[in-house]
Amino acid sequence: MADVAGLLGGRTDWRREFAAPLRSFLRTEAGSSGVLAAGIVVAVVWANVAPGTYDDFWRTELSIGIGHRELGLDLREWINSGLMTLFFLVVGLEARREFDLGDLRDRSRFVLPMLAGITGMVTPVLIYLAFNAGGAGAHGWGVAMSTDTALALGLLALVGRGVPDRVRVFLLTVFVVDDLLALVVIAVVYSEDVKVMPLVLAIVAFAVVLTLALLKVRKPWVYVVLGVLMWAALLKSGVDPVVAGLAIGLTASAYSPGREELEEATGLFRLFREQPTPELARSATVGLTTTISPNERLQYLYHPWTSYLIVPLFGLANAGVTIDANFLGRAFTSPITLGILLGYVVGKPVAVTTVSWLLERVTGGRIRPGVGWAAVLGSGTIAGIGFTVSLLIATIAFDGPQLAEAKVGLLSAVVVASALTWAVFRAAKLLSPPKKALALLGNAEQLQDLTDPVDPERDHIRGPENASVTLVEYGDFECPYCGRAEPIVRSVLQDDDLRFVWRHLPLSDVHPRAQIAAEVSEAAAAQGRFWEMHDLLLANQDHLQPKDLIGYAEQLGLDTDRLHDDVKRHVAAARVAQDVESADTSGVSGTPTFFINGQRHYGAYDVETLKQAIKVARARAKISRG
Repeated sequence: MADVAGLLGGRTDWRREFAAPLRSFLRTEAGSSGVLAAGIVVAVVWANVAPGTYDDFWRTELSIGIGHRELGLDLREWINSGLMTLFFLVVGLEARREFDLGDLRDRSRFVLPMLAGITGMVTPVLIYLAFNAGGAGAHGWGVAMSTDTALALGLLALVGRGVPDRVRVFLLTVFVVDDLLALVVIAVVYSEDVKVMPLVLAIVAFAVVLTLALLKVRKPWVYVVLGVLMWAALLKSGVDPVVAGLAIGLTASAYSPGREELEEATGLFRLFREQPTPELARSATVGLTTTISPNERLQYLYHPWTSYLIVPLFGLANAGVTIDANFLGRAFTSPITLGILLGYVVGKPVAVTTVSWLLERVTGGRIRPGVGWAAVLGSGTIAGIGFTVSLLIATIAFDGPQLAEAKVGLLSAVVVASALTWAVFRAAKLLSPPKKALALLGNAEQLQDLTDPVDPERDHIRGPENASVTLVEYGDFECPYCGRAEPIVRSVLQDDDLRFVWRHLPLSDVHPRAQIAAEVSEAAAAQGRFWEMHDLLLANQDHLQPKDLIGYAEQLGLDTDRLHDDVKRHVAAARVAQDVESADTSGVSGTPTFFINGQRHYGAYDVETLKQAIKVARARAKISRG
């Protein structure tokens, strides 16, 4: 039997969900945090049970030779400088996708996370330097600045249960800036004895990559060769080669495919279905692949590997520190440990909340966080978790006892930041519902995904016109997923403060009777019986032949001659086409697709999920109304 959650999350694809720039990223990051935490715990236990074997194992030399040339690094270096390049490739991909398709497509929305990210790095560094200025640990100031995206999102999922996705989105936009700047610091500050010629070669390789990306050259092997060349040249130059991953990720554009490309891909697949030859199989494969942006394909390929393997492996290779009572006593009086700990758990929340407050005041509310005060403060406290990039910098800046003290500071910050975040969101949950909604959601205007607002004079509407929440569905009468969604929608419609709107999106290339069914429903609407016909069509999706449709008209007592004439002359074709055009401009990816108060609903559409989304939308609407 098919999985129920899978059915309720099903959708007949028209365009893939390219306009969902963060949801899958958030799910993967949060889910992988447990693996990363396990890697950290194993590393600490290993380093204390058998400290000699821990260090010896990760110092094992591994060499790759081509002819007389040989590249030799120990296992820890291969992970830190090699595999972590793919981690920063994903960071670059996510940053580019946010600019192309996410909230940052409205460039004004980049101002706050940019300033919050910069200030959230500078403030902890200043606190660190307050403890270490003039001391032996001063050169390690970069350890105190970068938040760990995966670990922070995962712990937020644990300590901030019930927190709206919008909070995680706000947090991640700050993290993107954080990670980008951290890589710049690594490249500029923590790269020693830079050699000019290999660096020039790396820059030339990147220029070629950028040119090919602008020309939309689709030869993966070319980018792999140039990427490896760029990485090797940076390693030889003395600049940390993980920068190569970030730079290449930023070149990969994210976009939604046009309808012509999708129809062409469908046509190629049909040709293969009729004549399954190797040549047509290749053409169909290429046609389908080219409809997906390079950004989406690379995310799909690398993100699970980096989140579930590479970053946990990095934690396992670097987090080990031998701990005893004497060492802890020294560490917690060490300026390195204290600077890192206070930089994160004090500097991060102070910076994020202060910048958010000041920007709102200075701009008269034109620039404000997309969440409430509790969410901003909670984002600041959870940003106090620094591990992956910070530990990478620590391994570059320190060794011996200083490195051990830095690790203790980072691990302690994880514990304290998690406790503070739990306290913030727990306090918010204790507020009355209206105050809780304001504290978590804020009163900033949200970007509207639905480009054509609901028009009572034109749209088909069920429910009270003055309802605070509007649920719009783009549907196809022949789509089986729309049929499965119908009883769910009916259940949700028991809410007396909800109106429901149906808009047509007949996917004629996969559902040949969808267009005529849509026109029949409009012909019924002309006789005042749209919703009755709507219900009959969805209840009888396997019976949409012309004789069936006329039978439904007779069943509803309609003037069948008039309906037949309207459908024959395609009177409603333009009306249906308007809905299709609005779906196109709203980036709709398939049927059914739901919008709640103008914002797209992602994921499953079971009763509980929809009701929770409607509850959040109603809370936002009440805040907006005053």
